[in-house]
Amino acid sequence: MDEDECCPKFDKKPWDGKILEWKNKRFIKDKVFTIFYMPMNFGSVMKRLDKKVKKAGAKMPDSLCLSEHTSKWNMDLYMAVDKEIPDVENVVLGGKFLSKVYEGPYNDTGRWCDDFKSYVRKKGYEIKKQYIWYTTCPNCAKKYGKNYIAIIAEVER
Repeated sequence: MDEDECCPKFDKKPWDGKILEWKNKRFIKDKVFTIFYMPMNFGSVMKRLDKKVKKAGAKMPDSLCLSEHTSKWNMDLYMAVDKEIPDVENVVLGGKFLSKVYEGPYNDTGRWCDDFKSYVRKKGYEIKKQYIWYTTCPNCAKKYGKNYIAIIAEVER
């Protein structure tokens, strides 16, 4: 990653159509204020979390940051970390997760979520909890010429 980019270039191969087995995968959690699902302070929350991770001398594996829309007014963020981070909510996720990658404008997210639900059913699973990974910020997506998002859901048979 050079100094002109804040997001690493996303490689969809390890994430597209994959089953992920997570065991005690560490994340830090924070909240983003949304208006009708549109994030208002996403960047400032990401900067706050990034600062805490750097201060703790931790790393963010795969730059993975999951978003969970809990209402029209809130989105929970889960940033993957390699160790416990002080002064922030630490959470651990585990289980079987299914992921699929999509590319295009953010306003296609509703269509992608519908497609993902169908995809999960065709694979013989049911969704327990669903997250969206916005893999790059709008500026880096423009720079790379691709706007990838990954939908990652905890699944069960």
